[in-house]
Amino acid sequence: MGFGSVIKDRLGRELHDLRISVTDRCNFRCSFCMPDGEDYQFFRREEILSFEEIRDFVRAVIPLGIKKIRLTGGEPLLRRDLEKLINMLSSLPLEDLSLTTNGFLLREKAGLLKSSGLKRVTVSLHSLKDEVFSRLVGRDVKVSKILEGIEEAIRVGLWPVKVNVCVIRGINDKEIVDIARFFKERGVVVRFIEFMDVGNLNGWSIDSVFSAREMLELLSRQFDLEPVGKSYRGEVADRYRYKDCNTEVGFISSITQPFCGDCNRLRLTADGRLLTCLFAQDGYSIKNLIRSGAGEEEIRRFVREVWFKREDRYSEKRLELLKDGIKPHKIEMFKVGG
Repeated sequence: MGFGSVIKDRLGRELHDLRISVTDRCNFRCSFCMPDGEDYQFFRREEILSFEEIRDFVRAVIPLGIKKIRLTGGEPLLRRDLEKLINMLSSLPLEDLSLTTNGFLLREKAGLLKSSGLKRVTVSLHSLKDEVFSRLVGRDVKVSKILEGIEEAIRVGLWPVKVNVCVIRGINDKEIVDIARFFKERGVVVRFIEFMDVGNLNGWSIDSVFSAREMLELLSRQFDLEPVGKSYRGEVADRYRYKDCNTEVGFISSITQPFCGDCNRLRLTADGRLLTCLFAQDGYSIKNLIRSGAGEEEIRRFVREVWFKREDRYSEKRLELLKDGIKPHKIEMFKVGG
């Protein structure tokens, strides 16, 4: 089974990447994703897709153009025996199999993830200061714990390791240069991300957004940077290289410079819904189809129909909606999977 012909949505965007949420549970309560104090209703065990169901779905959709898979959550390392799913997926004809994690359990699990077939990891780390980081993640966490996980991932060969930093004005924007310098010295790629209005609970406002342009201006005063072209259509980060080394830094600007026009991502939630946008208000349930014993062609037909009618471009319409006082009710970030 090899790659098939790609499919395109109504705006001509090809299907390329699949993000799979394996759980909606998390051991952190990040203010921009899953703020503390809410009465969260998590999926019951029987509602969540099994590893075999996920594998069968992936095997069915690869011929539609899927080349890259990223496992997400919640916190994916909370899913018991996750390495079994990684082993199943690593045997399929994919170009990339990666995982995004908060890093808290990474030191203990990095070796097993690598030996099971995972290629690389991205770690969310939004501050180098214990007090700021703990405030952001809603738990008393030492940054050293996350850094040890990153070091172990590098040691076992989960490379390249990337670090995601969500920048919120007035909270961690003063650390941008320090974070960039810290990881530059270690050869680790950092992606600075504008604070996004995913979900409904994170208290987002446009005033809290520290723009990618401001981030780039800050770093350009301290480092000699040169732009790097996109490596493929749909790549979300604007990439730059430090001229004195091969390490990169990137900026993800969903708010101020939307990139909907090239978005090629499909998302599968832990409970078996397909989402065609990070800011989705609803999804398409495929769980019943999978559990009814549907064959691969039937699953592909369903996904084709979902993708063919896709026309999402929320980020491009956001400011217009805000002007009109419209605030769509969106699925929460920890259930979307990032």
